[in-house]
Amino acid sequence: MTAGSRPPTDPGSAPTGTADTAAPAVDVRRLTLPDAARMRALRLEMLADAPLAFLETLAEAAARPHAEYAARVASVASGRHTAQFVADPGADRPGGPAGRLVGHAGGTISADEPGLTVVYAVYVTPARRGTGLLAALIEGVAAWSRECGRPELMLEVVVGNDRAYRAYRRLGFVDTGVRVPHPRLPALRELQMRRPA
Repeated sequence: MTAGSRPPTDPGSAPTGTADTAAPAVDVRRLTLPDAARMRALRLEMLADAPLAFLETLAEAAARPHAEYAARVASVASGRHTAQFVADPGADRPGGPAGRLVGHAGGTISADEPGLTVVYAVYVTPARRGTGLLAALIEGVAAWSRECGRPELMLEVVVGNDRAYRAYRRLGFVDTGVRVPHPRLPALRELQMRRPA
């Protein structure tokens, strides 16, 4: 799947004060073992940019050895239980830096609902927001979910993260009214959103 020159309907909002501009083509594909070092770099970027959105701290992730990242990547590179998708501009494409991953979205089964895929760790690097990349990443997870026989997606957003909330609504997610405590910071609440895969 390729994202790139799309109309300005991408839910990943452009950085404040910038127009929604077309970005060079990016391949959205399932994470593979050779991506481990680049996934580590993207994970550190994700945690530095949006520390409340993910389930570990920047310090925890930075302290993790490469072998542990490689093992985590190997565990999601195939199969029907969990999958991660990345946006890769490729080493030979403009818009690098060469080979740097510029987006991520994961999906995993729900233990309580067999027809549901839980979407997690969604991120688009700031320079690529507003280019259609968020939609392409979510569609990567959705296509995998459908292939696995799970017709519905669910994700959680920190209450008050209005930019993310609006972005997911533009992608067809609907607020279910369910509120749950944030898994690391119980003073925060998260809202659940769902849509068909």
